[in-house]
Amino acid sequence: MAEPRNERPLELRFRNVVRLGYVSLFTDISTEMILGALPSFIVRELGGTAAILGIIEGVAEAINYAFRVLAGVLTDRIGKRKPLVLLGYGLSSISKPFFAVASSWSHAFAVRVADRAGKGIRTSPRDALISDSAANSKAGTAFGLHRSLDQIGAIMGPVLAFVAIPVIGIRGVFWLSLVPAAIALFILLFFVRDTRGPVRRRSVFENARNVLNREFVMLLVVVGTFSLGAYNFSFILLKAGSLGVSEGYIQLVYASLNVATVMLGIPVGILADRVGKLPVLGLGYIVFLVTSAAGLLLTGNPLYAFLIAALYGSYLAVAETVQRAMIPDFVKSELKGTAYALYYTVIGLGSLAANSIFGALWSNVGPAAGFQYSIATATAGAIALIAFMMIRTR
Repeated sequence: MAEPRNERPLELRFRNVVRLGYVSLFTDISTEMILGALPSFIVRELGGTAAILGIIEGVAEAINYAFRVLAGVLTDRIGKRKPLVLLGYGLSSISKPFFAVASSWSHAFAVRVADRAGKGIRTSPRDALISDSAANSKAGTAFGLHRSLDQIGAIMGPVLAFVAIPVIGIRGVFWLSLVPAAIALFILLFFVRDTRGPVRRRSVFENARNVLNREFVMLLVVVGTFSLGAYNFSFILLKAGSLGVSEGYIQLVYASLNVATVMLGIPVGILADRVGKLPVLGLGYIVFLVTSAAGLLLTGNPLYAFLIAALYGSYLAVAETVQRAMIPDFVKSELKGTAYALYYTVIGLGSLAANSIFGALWSNVGPAAGFQYSIATATAGAIALIAFMMIRTR
């Protein structure tokens, strides 16, 4: 049963963060058992191309972020978080095993969209629930802890897939993903407590106007500029293949990406709480630039794939932890869901553009053109962030 936030001691509320972390851990075991092999499965077995892969990922992520918007607004209007979180996790858990019966890339596209819709439904309410369960001064730590637990699952998933694929095949692994997903739903249903906030009866547009203060708008411009070139992990795995990593070992490249994220998630969150979130976010943007430069310049040695993956995982640890933790600093507590919705709208549109453009450049011009594009947009995002920080200190 939900309890009013103010009547619950901080240490009891923070347990919610840990429990949500375990939900994400088991969900990510389920998801990442699939995702490490999915790019190769779509391209080699289902007849897709790098351009098609980019479109699939771009559209799926755009739908993901569209549902984050709807769920973020709705969670503020009903004053509850957990029902939407449960619905989202449930949809993803049910949809992913259908990859096992896909016979064309269009079938995989439909399953990927359903999975990402589920992720979208749960994410804004879940982030608001994490924020509700931790003091603002500990938001970085809370999101860093959640991210690290999430990524532990993202390590275990590819390793389990690496062991299981030779025995039961990739389609068998798709069915096996149901087991950790069911464990996640059990923890969420019986151990995660809801938080109850004021019910917002105002219109969506009125809530959005109340959220869009000057500084929050500037933050969205910064994040949006950077996200225009922030390709997703699929292209890191395609780069690994082009460096000569065999299909059987792609899962280990993916695991190394997630190891980096786990190792840095909590330290990054603590650092952001101590020295400020914006400077730490700038560090994440720099790491992304280094990752893209490595993707552009490093060729010929399969071991480079693990270095590039570790760099990309480090970028994810910083950016995804800090950006989510920053949102409560710019908005009223009762409108966090709407704020996350607007934030994810910007990120989603950027993701659609980034993955579609990056995939098209990769297929039609070459991988180097894609990395050059992302270096340019990331540089613009870093400059915008510096300008924002200077304006805030005046």
